[in-house]
Amino acid sequence: MLKEERQQHIISQINIHNKVLSTDLSSQLNVSEDTIRRDLNELAELGKIVKVYGGALSKSFHYPFSGREIYNKDGKKEIARKAVELIEDGMVLLVGGGTTMLELARIFPENLHCTIFTISPLVGLELAEHPNVAVNLLAGQLASNSHIVTGSQVISQLSEIKADLCFLGTNGISITHGISDSDWEVVQVKKAIINSASKTALLSIAEKLDSTQKMKICNLSAIDYLLTDHNPDSAVVEKYAGKITVL
Repeated sequence: MLKEERQQHIISQINIHNKVLSTDLSSQLNVSEDTIRRDLNELAELGKIVKVYGGALSKSFHYPFSGREIYNKDGKKEIARKAVELIEDGMVLLVGGGTTMLELARIFPENLHCTIFTISPLVGLELAEHPNVAVNLLAGQLASNSHIVTGSQVISQLSEIKADLCFLGTNGISITHGISDSDWEVVQVKKAIINSASKTALLSIAEKLDSTQKMKICNLSAIDYLLTDHNPDSAVVEKYAGKITVL
């Protein structure tokens, strides 16, 4: 594979998953980690990615308020519109972080009265001016890469909440391997969120379907709804419909 093709694959994976690990890219492309590190350094110098320890981040994910183009923004807006349909007046909601959650916060209906707990300061800021929403920002260690709070403090707070519904993003979803991520601290927080909600809605662009990250969050059976930017009867999504409710 030519360097240009290899680097395009790297950018594609970063756009889809927001974060990638050098070890995973090395395995996918069958090249050394030194080669991947050189590619990441070059792409970072060109301003196409954000280089972090052990891998890289999408620039739109790392700087969501910077005006940078959000990958598949129209698809994420469609997912947010589907998510709104699940919300009922008076609900207690748990909301994760990420660019799709920001789109949900931006279109949250003004007529709905809800209590919202979130691990994302950015989501909290988007909802702060909503006339009928009580926003509760959970406290913890702020992760510089994902801009969500993690750690034992936030997990302890989540244990005291029983939400009607939670909205979560994911970096990996597979019928056989369930829901997964590449960050251990994020995995623990997402497990706690799922345990603290009566129902869980997973918000994911369809390009993440059939992908697996290093660390498992839960089986697919622990999720109640799968919301993607594709129609439920599309080939890539339809096979999930027999396992969970697909919207």
